[in-house]
Amino acid sequence: MNVLIIEDEKVAAERLQAMLRDVNPAIEVRAKLRSVKESVHWLMEHTVDLIFIDIQLSDGLSFSIFDEINISTPLIFTTAYDQYAIQAFQFNSVGYLLKPIQKSELREALEKYEVLKSAFAIDFETLRAVYQGQKIEYKKRFLISVGEKLKKVEADEIAYFYAMEKSVFCRTFKDKIFPIDHSLDYLEELLNPETFFRINRKYIVNMEAIKQMEAWSRSRIKLYLNPPIKGDEDTIVSISRSSDFKKWMNS
Repeated sequence: MNVLIIEDEKVAAERLQAMLRDVNPAIEVRAKLRSVKESVHWLMEHTVDLIFIDIQLSDGLSFSIFDEINISTPLIFTTAYDQYAIQAFQFNSVGYLLKPIQKSELREALEKYEVLKSAFAIDFETLRAVYQGQKIEYKKRFLISVGEKLKKVEADEIAYFYAMEKSVFCRTFKDKIFPIDHSLDYLEELLNPETFFRINRKYIVNMEAIKQMEAWSRSRIKLYLNPPIKGDEDTIVSISRSSDFKKWMNS
């Protein structure tokens, strides 16, 4: 079994590697990485069977790795804190180990992985065939609170959705901004993918809002939207989404 360890504390990473060797000598640690940036670059070129990942890394929370690259590999989170447990299980988590990690708990997590790993090998082509022809109903409108009043906004009227600090907003083609009571992750499921695309962790855009596109560094794409965003600093299609974005635009 090939394993990746993402851990910013050198001693903790080496201790985990030694424990893995004791629990299962067949486990090979392919790499030990210390930051979000380093992990994104490594995972763009390599794959493993299982990832042990600390939540708090030297340059931020490890959750931000998944904003940059799509990962289907099973994860076992390691941390000295328990407040991230619920967030961790939103990803491909098969375990959540509190530091200092005990060998018995590590063994149980690996046994759980062996039981669940087949769930990470879904035949999506078969799944698509099962649901082929089934009509999916996407969200057509939003009921939005504006002060003490309620306003109906059609989905097709919205140019883009964006996250700012801890809130989510929509901006219409008529340049009206309204708060939205959904996360961008949830909106991705609600919106028609023929019309809307999640370009990065901050923006979901309507195809009709794209005024201009420009090739950007590292195969990314910069978008200029209508209504315009000051500086357009956040409207760059992330590396992990650029390929799918091109297919979406070319469909």
